[in-house]
Order: sequence, then structure tokens, then C-alpha cells
Amino acid sequence: MWIKYNERRIEAKKGITLQEIKKRYKPEADVVIYNGAPMPKDVTLKNGDEVVLIRRGEIPSKKELEALMVSRHTPGVHEKVKKCTVGIAGAGGLGSAVAIALARIGMGKIVIVDDDVVEPSNLNRQQFFTDQIGQPKVKAMKDNLKRINPYVKVVTHQTRLTEKNIPRIFKKVDVLIEAFDKADQKELIISVATKRLPHIPLIFVSGLAGYESNNTIKTRKVGKNLYAIGDLKTAARPGCGLMAPRVGIAAHHEANAALRIILGEDPSK
Repeated sequence: MWIKYNERRIEAKKGITLQEIKKRYKPEADVVIYNGAPMPKDVTLKNGDEVVLIRRGEIPSKKELEALMVSRHTPGVHEKVKKCTVGIAGAGGLGSAVAIALARIGMGKIVIVDDDVVEPSNLNRQQFFTDQIGQPKVKAMKDNLKRINPYVKVVTHQTRLTEKNIPRIFKKVDVLIEAFDKADQKELIISVATKRLPHIPLIFVSGLAGYESNNTIKTRKVGKNLYAIGDLKTAARPGCGLMAPRVGIAAHHEANAALRIILGEDPSK
């Protein structure tokens, strides 16, 4: 018969027990997961059973972690994703959430650009922690991504994007994501990227403030290789701020749009 051990299919003798598998493969394991649930006692395994053995505090090897992280992915997706690079312009509410989603799906390389530092007010919607206040956002974000997936390649640039450096920094990405709060920064990246990097799909956000309906945030194709996400009208203003739920919805639209582009799908459909 066969079982799955840490997401790898292995042959096993009929009548083998959970503790025998532990003794053979990872006797130092502190946590034994049997068919998705912790199992403190011994049981006899059946054909097709799944066993995960964990030692607390241990970082799995690259191959093992990759297998465990992508075990619930659609078959064939990871082989494409791990070969690709996504650029993120901005590491705030949008960019930090996008980066985490991409790291969790095993994106091969993530390029993040931001010149700001983590401030207390950022914590209402951005993926940072109180002990990171005052740190450059790109450094804090890289640290957080490495805690999630230590094998993802993260390239950071602590700099302000300009007409001159945008083409240089993002020239080798497969998809570019705009993740700024300020209108002038959004306009700059869209203007320069569409003129200087027209072959690279660009995803930007317009309209995500407040607590309006989830369903007004949509993904639209607005030009060749250009996709807009949001409701296209709800901008941040006095009385209508940026809040974690809608910012997170838009950010995950962006991450999923990038994934669909990489897989050859139209994210607006």
C-alpha cells in the first residue's frame, strides 16, 4: 500500500502504524498530524492515509517546504509560478499584502520598491508589526516574507521611484503591480511603465477606500497589458479612510490577477 508522508507518496507495508512511520522517518518530531488533525496516540495506517511530522522550530528543507506549502495548490501551477518574477511598486497596505500572498504561493522572485519607513498609523492596514516601527518598509517586508517562505528570492530597493529608475528596476519582471496610496505616484508608474515597458502587464488600483460593498471592487482590462482593480471612484478623503478589509480585498485581486496572467489567463474574465 502507499501513504503520504510530508506530502510525498511513499510505499508502506500493510499494517504499519503511525508511530512506526515516526520512528523511521522523523523520531524527533514533536507534532504528529494524521489526515489533517493532531494525533497523540498510535493508529494503524490505511492505504492513502496522510501523515505530517513536525519538529517545533525546525525550518524544513527547500524541497520539503515547497511540497508542504503547495500541496493544496492546483496541479501544475507551482511549476510555472516558481520560474516567474513579480515587481511591486510600493510596500504599504496594498504592496505588503500582495507580497505575502505571492510568497505563500511560491513566487520565484519578488522585487519590492519603497522609500518609506513603518509608522504607527500604517498598522491599521499594512502587514507589519509594532516592533518594526521605524524600520524601512522594504527591510521589514523582506524579513516578514522570509519568515513565511525562507526560500523565496526577495530583491528590495529602498528608493523613490522616478521616470529614470522605473525601467531599470522593473525591466526583467513578468508582471508589475502598482501599490501606492498617493495619486501622483500612481500616475508616474502607470505613465512610465506603459511607455517604457509596454510588454510587461501592469496592474493598478483605483477606488478602494472606506467600507463600501466588497463586490464593487472588480478587475477590469483598460488597455493592452493594463488592468485596473477597484471601484474606480472611492478615493481616500476626509471621512473615508483606508481600512484593512477593502485594502486587503484589492490587494488580493492584484495578487490573483498576477497569478492568472502568469498562467496565461485574462484576469478581467
